[in-house]
Amino acid sequence: MFSAALVLLMTPALGLFYGGMTRAKASLNMIMMSFVSAGIVGVVWVLWGYSMTTGKGVLGVFGDPFANFGLAKLMGSPDLLKAGFSATFAIITVALISGAIADRAKFTAWALFVPVWITVVYCPLAFMVWGGGLMSAGGPVSSVFGQVIDFAGGTVVEISSGTAALVLVLILGNRHGFGKDPAHRPHNIPFVMLGAGILWFGWFGFNAGAATTVEQAGLIWVNTLAAPAAAMLSWLVVEKIRHGHPTSLGAASGVVAGLVAITPSCANVSPLAAVGLGLVAGAACCVFVDLKYKFGFDDSLDVVGVHLGGGLIGTLALGFIALPVDGQAGGLFYGGGLHQLIAQIVAVLITVALSGLATAVIGLAIHKTVGFRVSHEAEVAGVDRSEHAETAYEFDGLAHSRFNPFGHHVQAHQAHASAAHAAASHTAAAQPAHREHVKEDSFA
Repeated sequence: MFSAALVLLMTPALGLFYGGMTRAKASLNMIMMSFVSAGIVGVVWVLWGYSMTTGKGVLGVFGDPFANFGLAKLMGSPDLLKAGFSATFAIITVALISGAIADRAKFTAWALFVPVWITVVYCPLAFMVWGGGLMSAGGPVSSVFGQVIDFAGGTVVEISSGTAALVLVLILGNRHGFGKDPAHRPHNIPFVMLGAGILWFGWFGFNAGAATTVEQAGLIWVNTLAAPAAAMLSWLVVEKIRHGHPTSLGAASGVVAGLVAITPSCANVSPLAAVGLGLVAGAACCVFVDLKYKFGFDDSLDVVGVHLGGGLIGTLALGFIALPVDGQAGGLFYGGGLHQLIAQIVAVLITVALSGLATAVIGLAIHKTVGFRVSHEAEVAGVDRSEHAETAYEFDGLAHSRFNPFGHHVQAHQAHASAAHAAASHTAAAQPAHREHVKEDSFA
């Protein structure tokens, strides 16, 4: 229960992280895209989402949506807690995608995209990897290529969301002024770092929540500390070398890159390997995020560079550094040959193909019907106003506020001024010849 609560907290934290990275006039919209994901997926998961990730599958691709519709059959069973825990993973996975299309997406279009994507992409992937499907233990893919390792979501969460983010970026197009307008810089770095800190905190539940023994939980906890710590340091070093300055945004992004990379392998690598993985992921993702400028696609908040890039690194790294289990050879570095690497590659290809193709169909359908992108005028004015009729910061309103911390002093001064004005007016009435002079003095 505590781990599930930690993972649920990660979605508002993601809202802060993304909200700080975007412009002030789009920050509420960014936070809302995370919050509404929790609302929509929370309902979908109870109705049919969880049912699609478990039980008897359809061609090994997804579970029967009606087998546990409404979760009524799970009442009185420990599996109900499992359903709640797994819901939090689905929530943050789709919320991750939103950062790639910041500043320009219609909120209603996003609200349509979320339930369809969860149903068509996330639920089948979760079933295939964790629910007894194609890539699960004993599944067709694992039987042919070897057991796929993805303990906490390298394929299901990170690669799927990163791939979907790239597809939506290509469908919606770039923001106006992308790569040229300095106003696209993050507006609130403290929000970004706070969000990253809470994400790191919640990630201990994300990775360790499924541990089955104390020993396994200890390994996962240490790896979830070590990999992002190392990734942050390597990101900062690369920033210093390439751009001359280590930045706060780089530190926060490095932490997230390390968390992404360790997600699939947290229970299957040593702490020393976790440090090495973090160093590679931080440095590589720092380079990956700049590719959007080279290739000209506007991944607004670096979802593709960090989550797709980090997810690929973490998932494929298991082919090299996976620990031996139950006497079976692990990754290549432990004498296991190429078997594990091949299994991981196949899992990546299936995930990219499913997420990419399905997201393209869903995204284009929405874009061609209700429209996925706001107008040029709405984007320039800010999607907070056009989509929500709100602003994150209302500094101008303070000048018109009735509240004043020194109100009693102001009221006393006004009363004194009114009394003086009344006395002056009485004097002026008694001495008409001097009325204009006294009137000027009283106003002065």
